[in-house]
Amino acid sequence: MQKKECIAMLLAGGQGSRLGLLTRNLAKPAVSFGGKYRIIDFSLSNCVNSGIDTVGVLIQYRPMVLSRYLGTGEAWDLDAADGGVHVLPPYATESGGFWYEGTADAIYRNMRFIGNYDPEYILILSGDHLYSMDYNQMLETHKTTGADLTVAVREVPWAEASRFGIMSVDEQDRITRFAEKPKQPESNLASMGIYIFTWKVLKDALERDHEDPNTERDFGKNIIPMLLGEGKKLQAYHFDGFWKDVGTVDSYYDAQMDLLSDHPEFDIYHSEDPIYSNSNIYPAHRIGPDAEVDDAIICNGTVIEGTVKHSIIGSGAKIGKGAKIIDSIVLPGAVVGDGTVIKSAIVNENAVIGGGLSIGGAEGTISVAGSDGEIAVFER
Repeated sequence: MQKKECIAMLLAGGQGSRLGLLTRNLAKPAVSFGGKYRIIDFSLSNCVNSGIDTVGVLIQYRPMVLSRYLGTGEAWDLDAADGGVHVLPPYATESGGFWYEGTADAIYRNMRFIGNYDPEYILILSGDHLYSMDYNQMLETHKTTGADLTVAVREVPWAEASRFGIMSVDEQDRITRFAEKPKQPESNLASMGIYIFTWKVLKDALERDHEDPNTERDFGKNIIPMLLGEGKKLQAYHFDGFWKDVGTVDSYYDAQMDLLSDHPEFDIYHSEDPIYSNSNIYPAHRIGPDAEVDDAIICNGTVIEGTVKHSIIGSGAKIGKGAKIIDSIVLPGAVVGDGTVIKSAIVNENAVIGGGLSIGGAEGTISVAGSDGEIAVFER
């Protein structure tokens, strides 16, 4: 294998239970976004746009759709013989099979893969965030400060700080304190879950963490506090661009509906860096003679016979005659029957909704229609 200065390890095995019905049959990074994309596309595209050509994708929960979607990595220009995308599921060893026990354990179990490239630095990413970022700038900060670990950070509203790993920094942005999801945060400077480690430091920490029977094998709960307690140099890298965790129904809904605004916070149509996707398998969309479409994102392969207003219709979805889709998100492959009214709702991927139904519309709620006909309602 060719030696690499930096390779990325993308954690994509999470269940995403906060998304409820949307992740019942697939991993959170595989959930559709913006009609054409899947959430993992944004982290992968950031890697390509940053010149990082070797990415290990660690999968575990409901991996089939995600594994098939990633394929050879060609869609992201990540299919080079000396790098590319590598799907890394849990595997059996001489002592039997196992599941990844935590984020740190997932990396530990794949140290042999990392060792093939003998990197100086390791970029650790999550596959469930929406953002555009040049990782080279963060890597340059890591190198110039001589850090053992650099953590991408941003300020969050104080009311939300307890949902994140929170840190305090000194005048040189060196991390002095870290608390994982504290009940009473001392700061609102939150970890974005994006780390750059010097590989020798991380390798040693992972090996020692693996030998500890009392650890949860997690970066936020164990590895970062370990390094901080040992006096290692932990650096904060401030990121001021758009970044959003779309791991809840309301944040997922709001982030997509914002695409329809005049000035979206994250503009997929006018991004300076391209967003790559492996969803180019559909023909052009078709709008029927009696259809009405207003202020919508309509993706390839859709057939619309009814009314769509201020909504996003994913690739390959079908909207029946007389159906009305208002302020809603219909994920790829879903079928909405004739005369059905859907308002302020999300229709899951490949769901089949019968004709003549009414879903959603209650003030202050978001309804989710599952692929098996189940309906869940979330308070906003």
